[in-house]
Amino acid sequence: MVLRNNGISFSATLLLLLLPLLGISQTPTDSAEIPHAAFLDLVRQHHPVARQAALNPERAQQEIRQARGAFDPSISAKYYGKELKGKDYYHDWETALRVPTWFGVDVKAGWDRGTGPYVNPQEYTATGGLSYVGLSVPLAQGLLIDERRTALRVAQALAGLAEAERRAIRNKLLLSASKDYWEWALAVERLRLFTANEQVAATRFAATRQRVRAGDLAAIDSVEALTELLNRQGQRVAARVQAQNAALVASSYLWDAESRPRELAPNARPQPLPGARAWRPLRPDSLATLANQAQQQHPDLAKTRAKQVQLGLENRLQLNKLLPKLTVDYNLLLPGRPFGLEGRPQPFQGNYSSNNYKLGLSLSQPILLRAERAKRQLTQLKLRDTGFQLDNDQRQVANSLQATANDWQALLEQLQIQQRAAISYQRLRDGEQNRFDNGESTVFLINSREASLLASRQKLAELQAKYAQTQAQLRYAAGGE
Repeated sequence: MVLRNNGISFSATLLLLLLPLLGISQTPTDSAEIPHAAFLDLVRQHHPVARQAALNPERAQQEIRQARGAFDPSISAKYYGKELKGKDYYHDWETALRVPTWFGVDVKAGWDRGTGPYVNPQEYTATGGLSYVGLSVPLAQGLLIDERRTALRVAQALAGLAEAERRAIRNKLLLSASKDYWEWALAVERLRLFTANEQVAATRFAATRQRVRAGDLAAIDSVEALTELLNRQGQRVAARVQAQNAALVASSYLWDAESRPRELAPNARPQPLPGARAWRPLRPDSLATLANQAQQQHPDLAKTRAKQVQLGLENRLQLNKLLPKLTVDYNLLLPGRPFGLEGRPQPFQGNYSSNNYKLGLSLSQPILLRAERAKRQLTQLKLRDTGFQLDNDQRQVANSLQATANDWQALLEQLQIQQRAAISYQRLRDGEQNRFDNGESTVFLINSREASLLASRQKLAELQAKYAQTQAQLRYAAGGE
């Protein structure tokens, strides 16, 4: 099976990819090409940094769950009794159920029993005790917002921050992986160029030696051809080491599902560098779409906006704390145990009147409110600071996107120029070869032409790799994965 860039199914791509990565042998004729998209998919799925980033949303959900715990109903019970030297002093029993609500009102129900000759008169009840149901209502501070509602809303806002951090980490990882992948592709292309160049030099040396023996060329030409062959052999060895090291760097991004590092097989290779058919200008409408996308979902901007939401909630809470603490507690009372535990068919019905209640009113207010006013001013300063940061971040994101787009356009022009230059150098080399075959040139001159041709092809390959990396940089600048 030969893997190509077009017309291949996902299953075939995945199968071909896993064979070399898992160390399963292939025949020498099988292709071990790893497409760029499939390489990034493996990084997304199995790289430890990507998996670590995926923990952030789950951690945020647990923070929300923890904040919701402030609204959990709670039950409490308390008993105090005293008996000394056979004398019974008192027995106090308090049982309560408290249900917080989102609107700041707490619903309460309970049963109290206080008996004994020395029990506190406020806590004295009949033998059957006293049950109650009531409300605790804040009338000023805590009515519209309080700590528990703020904590939950902040946790929900931080969930967006956690998602933005996850995307930022993954985007940075994928950008690094993409750049190193194309460095690997460039190293492989350089090795191919140097290998082909060495083969040409070897063929020329053999032909030159034969012509020297036949008396058509001077012996110095054979020395020139041999020297060039040795030079190109050294270049090919250096390029091979560079390709091996680049493959090693690329393999550092590959892990399996069990978080075990994997290595590329010896016959694994990247997809070719983007050719002329893949060189496309960036349309203005595409750039406008990317710019809008960046402003809407870039992780850096999303994190700053989440921080703004958090500070806005804290500012609202600090404003509420300027109000006095005024709380009303009202409980309806019923002699005996609640919920029909003494055989009453309809508890809490028909036995209440204006005389069966317990009412409480509490009020507290600092006189100067210096601490509260200072906290609110600090929060407002943080809000202004975050607003300035958001403005700067938006400008930086827009500039980064535009700069990358400028690089894209410049690379297109450079690629076209360099391709034409490579074609020209190829023609010069071919012409020099014809002159050499006709005895009108020397080995030195044709070697010089081939050196210029090789340099132009290397420059073209470098621009192709940079063009592919710029595509990845553009996605990163737009905030997408």
